[in-house]
Amino acid sequence: MNENCKSGFVTLIGRPNVGKSTLMNHLIGQKIAITSNKPQTTRNRIQTVYTDERGQIVFLDTPGIHKAKNKLGEYMVNIAEKSIKDVDVILWLVEPTTYIGAGEQHIAEQLRHCKKPVILVINKIDTVKKDEIPKFIDAYKEVCDFAEIIPVSALRSNNTDTVTDCIFKYLPYGPMFYDEDTITDQPMKQIVAEMIREKALRSLDEEIPHGIAVCIDRMKERGNTGIMDIDATIICERDSHKGIIIGKGGSMLKKIGTQARADAENMLEMKVNLKLWVKVKKEWRDSDFLIKNFGYDKKQEEI
Repeated sequence: MNENCKSGFVTLIGRPNVGKSTLMNHLIGQKIAITSNKPQTTRNRIQTVYTDERGQIVFLDTPGIHKAKNKLGEYMVNIAEKSIKDVDVILWLVEPTTYIGAGEQHIAEQLRHCKKPVILVINKIDTVKKDEIPKFIDAYKEVCDFAEIIPVSALRSNNTDTVTDCIFKYLPYGPMFYDEDTITDQPMKQIVAEMIREKALRSLDEEIPHGIAVCIDRMKERGNTGIMDIDATIICERDSHKGIIIGKGGSMLKKIGTQARADAENMLEMKVNLKLWVKVKKEWRDSDFLIKNFGYDKKQEEI
């Protein structure tokens, strides 16, 4: 192994919907974390790995830090806030604005007590005029003592290489944590479940997605045929939601399934036979048992 190799852990934090998952997918060069324009898309801490000749970066994509309204929300915020303590570098993503609201102030307060280098990433610069960017940088300079401030557009892959370069600058020297070809530590079942949830998030009305979870009931290759059979259940909180998820004549469920199948085939590099069902579990987001059952394990909060 190269003695000049650097490796370490980097967490992406920020308020919901600032583009953390989109940035992470671009930095590792592959789609692992799901994205949508709805807040709280990411619920678990997702670990992905980027390796090149300089060394290895292990990214932790965390749920957005927000005011929790139920047990699932509390779980998500705990994971995000605890990840700050366990890493070598912190990437804080914000939107391009000179107004620094209560949500950002809450995050800044935690970062002031932490001894790790904090790189501020001002995302979505494709949505503003270029000559306004220095104003946003100046506004945030007052908030925290940043190691670096980098304006980027994760969606357009604009300046994302600079983020990788900066991270390596602050990582410690040391051996790699994963094999060179590892991209994520997530089980395939979990990634497929999240792909289905992403398609549901993108297709359904505003109020429904927060109340859904996806369980993979079965995922098994059919002999040596190169076909993967996957049975999955979408869990929702109300009977009325179940009808909307299924859609007229099953049209919405078919749309979600078709889109998720295409992503799964891409990732697994084989044909996928995906069957979807919908079940109602009332108030599951406030049940410790059901939260754990649907893959949001409290052990993650202690990592």
